[in-house]
Amino acid sequence: MATCLLYRLAQARPARFYRIELAMNLFNEVSVLREWGVKGGKGRSTINIFGNLREASVAADRHRSRMLKRGYDRA
Repeated sequence: MATCLLYRLAQARPARFYRIELAMNLFNEVSVLREWGVKGGKGRSTINIFGNLREASVAADRHRSRMLKRGYDRA
C-alpha cells in the first residue's frame, strides 16, 4: 500500500535503515510493518495490526517523525 524508507548516514558508523510499510491483510485489517538495521544486513522487524486505515496511518506517521528526529533522512 505505502512505504517509507529512511537512512541514517554517519562518518564513524555503518549506514542504517528504517522502513515503514502499510498493508492490508486478508482479514480486512491494516498492518504496519517496521524494519530496521544496518544497511546490507539482516535487520529486525515488527508488525502491528490496526482495525482501520486511520489508526494505522497515525501510528506510522508517529514512527516516521520519531526516526526523523533521531537523524534519519529520506533516501
